[in-house]
Amino acid sequence: MKNSRLVVGLMSGTSLDGVDAALVRIVRSEQDCSVQLKHFITNPYPKEVGQAILRVASGRKVEAGFISHLGVLLGRLYAEAVKDVCRTAGVPLDRLELIGSHGQTIFHLSDPGDFCGRPVASTLQIGEAAVLAEETGVTTVSDFRPADMAAGGTGAPLIPLVDFLLFRDPRMGRVLLNLGGIANLTLLPPACGINEIIAFDSGPGNMVIDALVRRLEADSPGFDAGGRLALSGRPIPALLESLLADPYFGRQPPKSAGREQFGEAFTERMLAAAGPAGTADLVCTAAELTARAAGDAVLRHTETSRNWDRLLVSGGGVHNAYLMRRLQELLPNLKVAPTDSMGIPADAKEAIGFAVLANETIELAAGNVPSATGARHPAILGKVTYGRNYGRLRGIS
Repeated sequence: MKNSRLVVGLMSGTSLDGVDAALVRIVRSEQDCSVQLKHFITNPYPKEVGQAILRVASGRKVEAGFISHLGVLLGRLYAEAVKDVCRTAGVPLDRLELIGSHGQTIFHLSDPGDFCGRPVASTLQIGEAAVLAEETGVTTVSDFRPADMAAGGTGAPLIPLVDFLLFRDPRMGRVLLNLGGIANLTLLPPACGINEIIAFDSGPGNMVIDALVRRLEADSPGFDAGGRLALSGRPIPALLESLLADPYFGRQPPKSAGREQFGEAFTERMLAAAGPAGTADLVCTAAELTARAAGDAVLRHTETSRNWDRLLVSGGGVHNAYLMRRLQELLPNLKVAPTDSMGIPADAKEAIGFAVLANETIELAAGNVPSATGARHPAILGKVTYGRNYGRLRGIS
């Protein structure tokens, strides 16, 4: 039996640039899943909101009330994005059946550390789902990561199940690379079962590049548009090798990363080690770090087989010409292309992913991949906040 739902997926990632909203029709059966993208938008964060998120996510000291207020405000901004994507698609809001909201990550540390005498690992995404459900009337699934971490997983990456449902192939292996603030990889061997998926965060995506641009280019948009700066510079060899020596890159998966590994402190260490280097060379070095970390990881996990035919790239980094060129040079045996080539727009992929994960939750199906996160068992992800449409969603009114 197939279930069909109209769902909005929301993603606001570690790049801190805004809210992505994807309106999709999901048709799901026990055997397969298909997604039809109806419309996609990005609502940029107002400047002061982006600065507030960066203040919290960078680990600076703030009062609890600051985080609480920011979470409510983000809930309102998410509700606006849902209304905007439905309106521009010409879909009445009362036809929407479900929302999947990733939330804004302000802390993620998957390796247990000592806290009050106990080993604790935790993650925190904000963006109040109660506000989102109230202002839209639509049942909302949010806060996807804690259930996996409670089961001993790293809480990331969570998109591998979506990659498995949408991209696996019976004959050839496919590699999915999302270049958001953090770069995450999913490797799908030919005709793989869910327990054969390999997935992990390879390292920084755009995070270090963006931090350098914000720091060194006062009039910039806050990112290296098109890879212009990276293309005009050259990697600094000694600096690059010292960055690649970071212990994170040598660790075996499961592993996940965030600003705690590659945020402000990492950028400050890079600047201190670089000396009087020019901006273009520094940005090029950061881009090369992203490409090398991802490329090296792909090579390690595909070198024993020839049955891999493509690397499908999504996220903001797909627009960075330097990154795309270097990935193809580093991986000559794979065809490097945006996920658009497979019918899933690169900019919309993660928002689509959280629509799919929300749908899995409502179906009481596990959304994590234990082989990717290290969880002890499959887990139903997310917390459900009931909207006024819940009875209709469950077919009881």
